[in-house]
Amino acid sequence: IECLKEQGVDVVFGYPGGSILNVYDALYKHSDEIFHVLTSHEQGAAHAADGYARATGKVGVCMATSGPGATNLVTGIATAYMDSVPMVAITCNVTLPLLGKDSFQEVDIAGVTMPVTKYSFIASGERGVAQDVREAFSIAQSGRKGPVLVDIPADIAAQSEEYERAPKSEPARAKEPEEAQLARAAQMIAKAKRPLIYVGGGAISSGASEALGAFAKKLQIPVACSMMGLGAYPCSEKLFLGLVGMHGTPAANTAALNCDLLIAAGARFSNRVAASKASFAPKAKIIHIDIDAAEFDKNIVSDAHILGDLRKTLERLRAMLPPGENSEWLGEIAEFKRQIPRPKPYAPYTVLHTLSELTKGEANIVTDVGQNQMWTAQYYDFERPRSLITSGGLGAMGFGMGAAIGAALGVPERKTVLITGDGGFHMSLS
Repeated sequence: IECLKEQGVDVVFGYPGGSILNVYDALYKHSDEIFHVLTSHEQGAAHAADGYARATGKVGVCMATSGPGATNLVTGIATAYMDSVPMVAITCNVTLPLLGKDSFQEVDIAGVTMPVTKYSFIASGERGVAQDVREAFSIAQSGRKGPVLVDIPADIAAQSEEYERAPKSEPARAKEPEEAQLARAAQMIAKAKRPLIYVGGGAISSGASEALGAFAKKLQIPVACSMMGLGAYPCSEKLFLGLVGMHGTPAANTAALNCDLLIAAGARFSNRVAASKASFAPKAKIIHIDIDAAEFDKNIVSDAHILGDLRKTLERLRAMLPPGENSEWLGEIAEFKRQIPRPKPYAPYTVLHTLSELTKGEANIVTDVGQNQMWTAQYYDFERPRSLITSGGLGAMGFGMGAAIGAALGVPERKTVLITGDGGFHMSLS
C-alpha cells in the first residue's frame, strides 16, 4: 500500500476475500489517502480500473482474492491488453505450501493471464513485494502500454517487510526513430499526390494528438481513424473524414480506396478496418508508424515502417517536410464528405448527435459493446483525446458501467456519459 501511494495511486477498485485480507487491512489504515471502490463483481473492478486509466492516462489498479476472485478479473485484464491500457492487477493466492495442490480456491492466475498481460509477477518474498509492485508499474507504462499482474501468496502477504521509500517508477525510454526510416518515409510523403493518415489508439496512448494535428495541417493531409483513434484528431476539423473500415463513413472508405499513400499512425490494421488485405487501400504505398515492432507486416504488409514513439516521430517528420498543398486531392475529399448521410429524425443516431451538440464533444463518453457502440462512434463528434472509453479489441459486453465509474472518478470535473444497450447493462447487474 505504501508502494501504491509512492506510485501516485489515489483510487483502487476491488472485492475482498480470505486470501487478500491482509492487504485490505493495510488498505483500510490508509483509506484517507487511497479511496477504495467496492464493486459487486471483480470483473467490474477490472473494467473500472481500465476506464480510470483511459480517462486519466495514469495506471489503473484493481484487486481480487484467490481462485474465482482472480479469474473474474481475466476478461477485464484481456480488455486492457487488447486496447493497450496501463493497469496493475493485484491478486493474493493461497499460501506457498498449498500452491500446486488443487487447494481450495487455488488457481494459477499468473499462468491463466500469461497471454493477456505484459508480465505476471508471483511474489516469492525473496526480493520483497515492493520491488515487484514498482516493476509492475514501470512495465505497464513502458513501450506499448498494457496490464501487469502481481500475485501474492497469502503467507507472503501476512509477513512484515521494511518499507523504504523510492522514487515513482518511470516508464522505460521509448526507442528513438531511426534516421534512415524517417528519411525514407519523408521521401514517400513528399512524392505523394493523394496521401491519407489512418490513426489508431496509439495516437492517444502516446499523447500524440497535438503532434498529429500540426503534422496534418502543415502537410494538408486528410485524417481517418479506427474506433480506438477517435478523439486523437478533432471531428470538427475540415481534414477529418471519420471512421474507416467496416463501420466507417463513405468519405473515409472512399479516400482509403483512392489514396496513393497511407500513413498508419499507431494503428494495428484490425479486421474491422482491413477485412480484406487485397481490397484495403489497393492503390497506396503504406508507411506504418508504431511503438511495437510485432505489429509491422502482421496484418498488412507496409512499404516502410518507423519503430518508435508516435509523437516524436510525427514531430521529426513535420520538421523534415515543407508545407503541403494537395488542393486537387482535398477537392475530391470534400466531394467524398458530401456523401455522409444525414441522421433521420428520432433515430438513435439523432439522439447521439444531439448529445454531441449539448456536450460540445467534450464529455467522457463510455460505451458498452454492440449497436450502441457503433452508433456512438459514428455520430458523436469527439473533440479531444481520452474522451471515448470503449472495449475496442476484445468487445467485452458489460464493460460500460464499470468503466464509466472509473472514468468519472478519474476525471470528476468532466461530465461522464454511459451509452449502453440492454444486454451490456444487464451484465453489470448480475
